[in-house]
Amino acid sequence: MSRSIIGILFFLFVAIGLDTDDCQAETERLNVLFIAVDDLNDWISCLGGHPDCKTPNIDRLAARGTLFTNAHCAAPACNPSRVALMTGIRPSNSGVYLNSQPWRPVMQKAVTLPQHFRKHGYHAIGSGKIFHGRYTDPDSWDDYLKQTGDPKPTAAVLNDPHSRAGSIIWGVLDVKDQEMSDFKMANYAIDYLGKKHEKPFFLACGIYRPHMPWQVPRKYYDMYPLDQIQLPKVLENDLKDIPDAGVRMAKPGGDHARILKTENWRHAVQAYLASMAFADVQVGRVLDALDASPHAKNTIVILWGDHGWHLGEKHHWRKFSLWEEATRAPLMMFVPGVTKAGSRCGQAIDFMNIYPTLCELCSLPVGEHLDGISLVPLLKDPAKTWDRPALTTHGRLNHSVRSNRYRLIRYKDGSEELYDHSKDPMEWKNLADDPAYAEVKQQLAQGFPRKNAADAPHDQSRRGKQKKNQKRKVKNKKNKSKNQ
Repeated sequence: MSRSIIGILFFLFVAIGLDTDDCQAETERLNVLFIAVDDLNDWISCLGGHPDCKTPNIDRLAARGTLFTNAHCAAPACNPSRVALMTGIRPSNSGVYLNSQPWRPVMQKAVTLPQHFRKHGYHAIGSGKIFHGRYTDPDSWDDYLKQTGDPKPTAAVLNDPHSRAGSIIWGVLDVKDQEMSDFKMANYAIDYLGKKHEKPFFLACGIYRPHMPWQVPRKYYDMYPLDQIQLPKVLENDLKDIPDAGVRMAKPGGDHARILKTENWRHAVQAYLASMAFADVQVGRVLDALDASPHAKNTIVILWGDHGWHLGEKHHWRKFSLWEEATRAPLMMFVPGVTKAGSRCGQAIDFMNIYPTLCELCSLPVGEHLDGISLVPLLKDPAKTWDRPALTTHGRLNHSVRSNRYRLIRYKDGSEELYDHSKDPMEWKNLADDPAYAEVKQQLAQGFPRKNAADAPHDQSRRGKQKKNQKRKVKNKKNKSKNQ
């Protein structure tokens, strides 16, 4: 055989070898650890929302990669927020605006995030709360561990007037962490991470606290002595310049009035902080398991809260509003080879971008039907210009647009609120009627959706239960007034 033929064969062999290596590299896809924490607001330490808050495990995840400091939910309620994130379809396009609207009947062809990963060779498994309550989606998963119940407080705690205010409920539990549902949900993820797997995986872990009831083991309450609790800063006349539609959303005569009347504000804040601390420990256990696993170097980690939570700000409690405390929520991502440790992105973004981001990072096709776009450019360069404001919707035709500097709210009746966050981070001064901001409002209004889908049908069984509760409350009030 001539030297020329041998040389040709040698180079062909090398070329084939290189192509094989390249193909192998392309098939080694990243895993995804997808952590959702229910009702987690921006009080976590790394976002600085509350001076007393202690969340060291969530903070260390934020320090590993990119923390989005101006991230906002698609809807300030569990069901529509999670449906939007998991399907990539906004409430204004789906018609799922509220908790009482089952989503599958009106989104039969929607491909959820775990379904999309399954279709492209991933093993999709999870535990805890990822979809909302009864509207889970079994077809999205290869395997799933449903959330279980938690231990109940003692009778003394249940009857303690400082363990509830109306339907805002909390209380100390004298139980071990191991008895809590979230501990078991974390265990599912921990066990899975400790094993080798033939396929890349999409592993979801849903932590329920700090969702109510804020009933967690005593040691977490002990972290926050009651006499040292700092209350949120609230203006006495904060709702004076708010349109009627906003006041109706705030319901100042409901939860907040009851909290004040029963002298429970400090107790409730303590309970929420304690529940955050408990959730943080469960996140830490999962992160420790990942670090000790064979998947530590090739797994994306994303943590998000489905929306924020008011604890008296704007004289409001719970989510269910279009102000900063309800729309802003934690979002952080660690991506091997992409994110830089300790990076922070202050661009206003919303959670519709999560679906396409994970697709791009894992080399999956990105469907044209998705309402968001990939955040990968910001993961690579957090200071990069981003000209898509965050959009949040609460009920049909009620929207909030959040840019890097401003928030514009427009309600169904056309009334508006405008806040300049460079001067007014607590949204205390409504600028909507100031002519000087007419151009700002016009620019921000371009972010409102042109389409507002009709309301999806409501769960009649749930609405019936709500009506019964309302009738019971009215009856109790009448009986109380008669006795007086």
